[in-house]
Amino acid sequence: MRTVLISGAGIGGTTLAYWLARHGFETTVVERAAGLRSSGSPVDVRGPAVEVAERMGVLERLRDAATTARGMSFVNDSGRRVGGVNTGALQRAWGSREVEITRTDLATVLYEASRDSAEYLFGDSMTAIGQDGDGVEVTFEKAEPRRFDLVIGADGLHSMTRRLVFGPEDRFVRHMGLYVATMPLDGPAEEAKSVVIHNSPGRMVAVHPVRGRALAAFIFRSPEVAGFDHRDLRQHKRILADAYAGAGWRVPGLLDQAMAAEDLWLDSVSQVRIDRWHDGRVALLGDAASSVSLFGEGSTLAMAGAYTLACELAAAPDGAFARYEAAHRALVTPKQNNAATAATLMVPASRAGIATRNLASRLWPAAAATGWVRGRLTRAVA
Repeated sequence: MRTVLISGAGIGGTTLAYWLARHGFETTVVERAAGLRSSGSPVDVRGPAVEVAERMGVLERLRDAATTARGMSFVNDSGRRVGGVNTGALQRAWGSREVEITRTDLATVLYEASRDSAEYLFGDSMTAIGQDGDGVEVTFEKAEPRRFDLVIGADGLHSMTRRLVFGPEDRFVRHMGLYVATMPLDGPAEEAKSVVIHNSPGRMVAVHPVRGRALAAFIFRSPEVAGFDHRDLRQHKRILADAYAGAGWRVPGLLDQAMAAEDLWLDSVSQVRIDRWHDGRVALLGDAASSVSLFGEGSTLAMAGAYTLACELAAAPDGAFARYEAAHRALVTPKQNNAATAATLMVPASRAGIATRNLASRLWPAAAATGWVRGRLTRAVA
């Protein structure tokens, strides 16, 4: 089993491509987009992912590309600070080595580390997967059909691999009662070192400083939108405009920019729950297998999972998928179970909830054990 197809050139796919090549596998990565794509949202590389990045020799590159945010400030309609957290101080107290970096920059660094040892097919996608005891026959939209020993779906929340092999999306994807949208803004953030956050009941807006530019993030409570299409930009703009009608602070101006933007990204905050991550010679990785939600650690878990999967395949292909799943579920399950609590804290449903959260935030430096604050709000799943 030496030829592997990876669907998806995101965080998990590029990390897996690197490590499979290091272990002598012939690796091909197919990506629907014409090039690297991302919501651009900041993500954290922490815990086991820091070790993976260090072993790949890219940790210093990640630090060089890190964002400048060192805290979070909660503001009211007039822009006055009513709460916040010095996350930089908390990280120093914990001895944390984590790196906050935009998902775009993280994906670029991982791709550049793997591109010379793996084949990349951009602008293409799988349309059919047929497997037997000897391999997997894959049909593509553009490329000629090819046969591989193994196929790994690292193609995100809306995974084509999962759909073709395991079944339709609605069997596995659970809407968490929230939607998130992000977009880059024109020019730098007013606060160069702090994420500025404004809440109204059931809605949150944040402006995040990202290496000389600002990123806006919108997170809002909503039941699942009927007929939602994660690729329909016009629909996304309508959803966002309806959700934030009448909001205060800087929101009207940010909405104006969103309505004119071509790079607005919006999707449901969802979890993937599936009983088994592998079927024969096909396995799932990252959000395709176990999307944690917006407030989880998707990028960290994708990198850690990719490393574990590559090591298990290198050790012994027979039974590798089962060993990888058993080890990685132990990391993923607690993160999925904590998602609802984090959502309550970051997007309170009432004014009383907002006031309580703001008051509690002033105590967080002395109560860092709550832990959730480390998962900064603009993490997109990515």
